[in-house]
Amino acid sequence: MQQKGLKLAYTFAVLNAVIIGFSFLFTKVALSHAGPLDTLTYRFAASFAAMSVPVAFGWVKISYRGKPIGKALLLATMYPLGFFTLQVFGLQHATSAEGGILYAFTPVVTMIIASIFLKETTTLMQKLCIFLSVFGVVFIFIMKGSSINLSNMTGIILLFLTCVAFGGYSVLARSLSKQFSPAEISYLMMAIGFATFLLISLTGHAGSGTLGEFFKPLGSGTFILSTLYLGIAASLITTLTSIYILSKIEASLMSVFSNLATIVSIAAGAVFLGEKITVYHWIGSALIIAGVIGTNRLGRKKSAALPNAKLPVPEAGNS
Repeated sequence: MQQKGLKLAYTFAVLNAVIIGFSFLFTKVALSHAGPLDTLTYRFAASFAAMSVPVAFGWVKISYRGKPIGKALLLATMYPLGFFTLQVFGLQHATSAEGGILYAFTPVVTMIIASIFLKETTTLMQKLCIFLSVFGVVFIFIMKGSSINLSNMTGIILLFLTCVAFGGYSVLARSLSKQFSPAEISYLMMAIGFATFLLISLTGHAGSGTLGEFFKPLGSGTFILSTLYLGIAASLITTLTSIYILSKIEASLMSVFSNLATIVSIAAGAVFLGEKITVYHWIGSALIIAGVIGTNRLGRKKSAALPNAKLPVPEAGNS
């Protein structure tokens, strides 16, 4: 049974990478109709609404009584609040390519944070494989002619902090998976994300007298479909599954799967946007895949699964 749970965790990790890889495409579409903060507001509105339906009907049971809500709120400040806020403002001072390069270092940052707070250990071969996957992403960006411009230091620092925020989220979520079900953590995160971004967005529009602009994107079916994908698939589903994953495998091992999203985004760009795939894309992708497989196969210790993490299926999500 434990082995089955481990296989499911790895399946979800790959699924998350695929969903996130396509999210870049849908984000581009959504941002052509609305600003970053408005897009985030609608994104988490979709997440919160989708999660509220099964909770309201009792299909998914949640209870926060007697649980460390303070730690769960801290988790929400790291992701989605901290991560997306830092990303939005970081990209105002840096390029998306710089964001992609820096985000590739998330597994390294997560590995360091996990070793400090969770006492997770990785073998030398695992460390080398994590760096191999990071190098695969950086190699692709460098071959595309991208680099990090140190004159954009404000943006670089903010984008690097997104790695820290996501790394902190992964580590704390793994710890909290012992007290909360994936549904309980996800519902709280979606609610806080929606309420916070809605408040910020409406305050900004009210202050500038552009409140009508907030509702304008809803006239576009393309925007609505993109937002539903970002909210339900790229936010809610990935959050639910990531909490489950973190209950089964170490945070440092899970985080390396995030680099697979780069491969998916390349494929999505080729299929839907007609972007060209070159030899360096193939080489970089091979390095990423080798790094992910190596990290999770070489020197792997016996399961470090944490108890009490269940998927939020009908009548089975009780705490």
